[in-house]
Amino acid sequence: MRVTLLGTGTSQGVPVIGCECEVCSSVDARDSRLRTSAKIEIGSTTVVIDTGPDFRQQMLVNKVKSLDAIVFTHEHKDHLAGLDDIRAYNYFQNQSMDIYANKDVEKALLRNYHYAFDPSVTSGVPKMRILNINRDPFELGGVEWIPLPVMHAELEVLGFRIGDFAYLTDVNYISEETFDKLKGLKVLVISALRKFSHHSHFELNEVLEVIERLKVKTAYLTHMSHLMGLHSDLESELPDGVYPGYDGLEIIGK
Repeated sequence: MRVTLLGTGTSQGVPVIGCECEVCSSVDARDSRLRTSAKIEIGSTTVVIDTGPDFRQQMLVNKVKSLDAIVFTHEHKDHLAGLDDIRAYNYFQNQSMDIYANKDVEKALLRNYHYAFDPSVTSGVPKMRILNINRDPFELGGVEWIPLPVMHAELEVLGFRIGDFAYLTDVNYISEETFDKLKGLKVLVISALRKFSHHSHFELNEVLEVIERLKVKTAYLTHMSHLMGLHSDLESELPDGVYPGYDGLEIIGK
């Protein structure tokens, strides 16, 4: 399995429109962060987690020529807004896109992409096949995906565990039940918004406490805002085994 971080920024991305802070003005490519997303390659199967507003750019930059499925964590626009651009894959692959989503995400898809489900519209729309998921494990790419329910303020978000790897984004509370499902991890990707508190996201110290509790050997931070500081500074501040993610980073693979 190979995992690529397609985007590691928060809902506004980095740089933020109109901002001239040192992060938004940085010439270090690692400080430019598209909206959070990841590509999972399992054998010949390619899956993307979340299709934010930067989905098209992420597919082009990373040369993703074929795509088998999309798995959604939740329905917020910074994770959903780019879905219309699956039309290119519909055309070249001559098939609908498999969409793994819980009921809340399905409702958001029906609301935001209503034209895609209108039988009177026959062209120029994304074609998708929605496969409902909940808290039960499911198979994709020949391996088991274990949903990891976490809270994002009042909204339940799904993270995912695949073998010894787990991906958690937009989280500010992890239940004991989910902590149990995270035992024995080797690699964790987890969101860390900034260095001070936020009502719906873990801040850096809270994330480090989670990593310490899980005894994860290697962890990568994602969904970071410009308020997290320069990548190079953050890299030197983090404890051993914890790294700031950046767009295009391959964290598992040959």
